[in-house]
Parts: sequence; structure tokens; C-alpha cells
Amino acid sequence: MVQWPKMNDALGVVNRGQSAESGLCTLCQSDCRGKCETWLSCLKGRKMLYPRDFGAITAGASNTKHLGVAYETIRIDGYNYGSKGQKEGLTSSEDDCIFPNASIETSFGKEVKTKARVPIMTGALGSTFIAAKYWESFAIGAALVGYPIVVGENVVGVDKQAVIENGKIQKAPELDRRINTFLRYYDGYGAIIVQLNVEDTRNGVAEYVIDKFGDKVIIELKWGQGAKDIGGEIQVTSLDYALFLKNRGYVVDPDPTIPEVQEAFKHKAIKAFARHSRLGYTSLQSESDVKEKFTESVAYLRKLGYKRISLKTGSYGMEALAMAIKYATEAKLDLLTIDGSGGGTGMSPWNMMQSWGVPSVNLHAKAYQYAKILADQGKDVVDMAFAGGLAREDHIFKAIALGAPFTKLVCMGRGLMIPGFLGSNIEGVLHSDRKEQLNGNWDKLPASVSKFGTTADEIFAGYAGVQKKVGKEEMKNIPLGAIAAWTLSDKLGAGLQQLMAGARKFSLPEINRDDIYAGNRETQKETGLKYITEKNDQQAKNILEG
Repeated sequence: MVQWPKMNDALGVVNRGQSAESGLCTLCQSDCRGKCETWLSCLKGRKMLYPRDFGAITAGASNTKHLGVAYETIRIDGYNYGSKGQKEGLTSSEDDCIFPNASIETSFGKEVKTKARVPIMTGALGSTFIAAKYWESFAIGAALVGYPIVVGENVVGVDKQAVIENGKIQKAPELDRRINTFLRYYDGYGAIIVQLNVEDTRNGVAEYVIDKFGDKVIIELKWGQGAKDIGGEIQVTSLDYALFLKNRGYVVDPDPTIPEVQEAFKHKAIKAFARHSRLGYTSLQSESDVKEKFTESVAYLRKLGYKRISLKTGSYGMEALAMAIKYATEAKLDLLTIDGSGGGTGMSPWNMMQSWGVPSVNLHAKAYQYAKILADQGKDVVDMAFAGGLAREDHIFKAIALGAPFTKLVCMGRGLMIPGFLGSNIEGVLHSDRKEQLNGNWDKLPASVSKFGTTADEIFAGYAGVQKKVGKEEMKNIPLGAIAAWTLSDKLGAGLQQLMAGARKFSLPEINRDDIYAGNRETQKETGLKYITEKNDQQAKNILEG
């Protein structure tokens, strides 16, 4: 596994704990005082694209060794002439071919196109309490910027206020809150996506959502995710809540109905219970069984009235990957999200995250290969999103290039949650009378924040941009976590534009696999990319010999 350096003196960033390939800490805490690159980018935006202390320093690259197979061992090519994909009305002149003119808008879908201002989307933010606590920041940030956000599995099932009678939802206040929060600021870009797992299907989530929200929502079937090969988990610390979840039909571990377990909980030998979801498709025994069941599920959702349907699959092996791509293509789904190991935003078992499944770059490289087989057969291949340990602008470019022309979005889990944590912590200090309500974890601003200022408009580089969009009066209703999401997205977008300009590609559809190359032979073999010094080598020799 490639490990990202723990600190980067050039940017003035440091990780509190062990660094993952994404550049985030392995364990991302909601009360973190900084300051990884993503954390600091939530405050300073595109300023984080450049080395600190300009005018007093020089800086050089440190990431020059390419070991193993990972997104870090893929490099982005650059060219010294030409340009492609300029916006309508612009020319190929040096005055028009500047990085701010690179279009990073994208869209996905078959009959109905869903637009996004930046080619990113959130991971599934489901029944974990951290998703519920920071939802306003996550959803309003996504709506303001204009990227899709996913309501993950089990939101209705764990909601004590939800009323489910005879398999039909009568009330689902938490799910309503999640959807309405996004729609409040939705302006035609981005989307709200609601996932279905086994329990959600039994509870009638699809029927409830279509009846109440119609085609405003994309419904998503879920096969799995890159963090685990078992159903989703949360942890609860109340015996009454554990019993409630058990009675609602969930697997709860240890079983709270066992007297010995209750006794152990009473004496605090057991302090928490894990709620698990069920595995899907366990009664199916062949590939043809899966295809039949999947086709039936899609047909049923279309009969309910869903115009946009997506599929999320995890880091299973090659057979499941091929099935996902082919079935999604044949069913004319709007999006297929392919999540490689070892991402994860919930409570996935630690060693499962570490040792299960196909790493992202291997899985994504194969996804391209399989999609191309279908395309060569004349099939209209499903639009795809790649996920699994992706958090920076170079990841966005590489993932889109690796899966081009099929990949339209990059799905980010923890990277798009950090703005919510950070903004809420700052807001809790600035409005200490509402600290608990705002889910703030700090009593005062740490030096890593206060050095930028002591008010929101001083701290966040994106504050003025959000205010311009919503108006000065409406700013009182915008959580600082949403402003942090706007600021981070500005950095990711500007960084992506710069990489695109260097590749002479001024719109996302122009990015292709020829814009990246492998940094070592192993990566070349696994991805099918050209090796650094072999790419365009013959053209170079033709110049020399001509």
C-alpha cells in the first residue's frame, strides 16, 4: 500500500495520525484541530494550491518515488502545444486558453441528464450518527456548490420517530429532513440520491420517497461498498435503543435480548451494541439468478415512477464488477458508482477495511477495460463514478482519465465530510450559546484557525462567494460547514482546472487515458497505461530521425 507523507512543509500541512493514500488521516476525527491538506483547504480554498510563505521561500517536489500500484503511481502528462475543448465563443489563442476558462461542469444519466458544477459527489451518508449530526452542512454545501449528495442506507430504520406499519412507512422525519435540506438550496445542479439496502426495501423506502418527492430524487440500488463485504453497521450505547433496533428487524451484536448480555451491560462490561444490515442476494446461486433479480428490481422502481436510477457496487472481484457494468448498461441506469478498497466513512470492521477487496486503482482500471468491451460491441455504456480513497484534485483528474470516456464523477467520502466538522467546530465557538446544537467540539479557536481571523468572513476564503450567491440576509441560515464545503470545492475545482490546462484539455470530456501514464512497470501492467518514457517515444524518435 502506498502511504501519503504525514506532513508537507511546502503547504504547511501535517496529519495528526497515520496518513492514508487519500492524504487524509487514517482516523478522521470530527473534533480535529488540524491540519491536513483537506482540512486547511476548507478555510483557505485555492490558496492551498501553492507553497506557503511566497517571497521568502523556494520549494521542490518530494513525491518522486513510485512504489507499488496506486493512484500515487499514476502521473499526469503535459504538452507543449495545442488545445482542445474550449468553450463556445472562445478561440485557441493564448488569451482564451487560460486555466480559469477550463470547464469542469459534468453531467450523467441516460434519458434525464443530471448536471454538476464540479465532477465530485459525496459517498453514502446513511444511518451513522455523524452523518445525521452534520447533515445540514453536508447537504447545503452540496446544493450551493452543485454536486450530488447521497443519503445512505438505513436512515428510516434507525429513526425512532419513523412509523412503519405493515411494511409501509407512515412517517420518516429524518429522511424528510435529509431530502428537504438539500432541496431548499437546489438550483438545478447536483442531486439528492437515496440508497436502498435489504432493510430499506422491506421498509418501503422507495415507495415512500416517490410518493412524497417524485422525480426530485434519484433512487440507488446498493450492492456494497469498498470498506466492507458485509452489511452496514452503526454502534449504539443504549440498551433500549439496541432492543428497538432488534425489534425493527436488524441484526444486533451482541444480542440485547439475551439476559447475560443485559447483565454485562448493566455492569458496564459491555458498553455498546453494533447494529448490522443484512447481506443481499444470499438466496441467489448463479449469475443468471442475480441478473433476473436485478432486472426485476429496476423494472419495479421504474413502475413506481423513478426516472433516474443508479447502482452502487463495492470492491468485489472481477465477476461482480462485470455484472455491475453490464447489468447497469442493459437496464439503462443513470450512474454506476464503483467503490474500491479501502475507503470507508462509517463503522466498518477495521481488519476488514485493511484486508478485504480490490484496491481502487486495480478495480477502476478493470472497470475501464470491461466498459470498453461493451462499448466495442456498440453498447451505450452506463456513466460511472469512481470511489475509494480519493480526496484531491489530482485524484479527480486521474480517475476521470483512467476511466475515460465512461467516468463522469469522482465520489469522495471523508474528504467532503471534513468541511462539515470544521465549520461546525468554528461555529460552535463563534456562537457558544448554541455550541451543543451546532455540534461544536471546541471551546476556543485553535491557533491553526485564529491566525486567519476571528470572524467567519475573515476565516473562510469562500465566505464572500457564498454571500454573493445567497444574499447577505440569507447568510444567517447558512451553516459554516457549508461555507467550508464551498471553499474546499473552490480549491478542488481550481486545481483541476490547472491540471486540465497543463494537459491542454479545456473541458472534461476531452480528458482521456492518453493524458496519464504509469510511474512504474507494475502500474503499467495493472492499468494498461503507457510507461512514462515509452509514451510518445516513437514520435520523439521520428522528430530526431526526420
